[in-house]
Amino acid sequence: MLPRPSGRGAVLAELGKEDLDLHSVEELRERIRLLEAEIDRARAKLDGKQARMSAADALFSIKGA
Repeated sequence: MLPRPSGRGAVLAELGKEDLDLHSVEELRERIRLLEAEIDRARAKLDGKQARMSAADALFSIKGA
């Protein structure tokens, strides 16, 4: 048996291995809905981090350099 991934991304790695043939149409729709919600959450977090980095860069950048 192969070792299971652990740490960041472990759940995502497991999702990618799941046999989708075993799911009904409604289960697949729900899965897509949940994955899209997670993508939205990740994008919002990314946007926030980029905004903070831009603000820090603007604060600490040397004007005219």
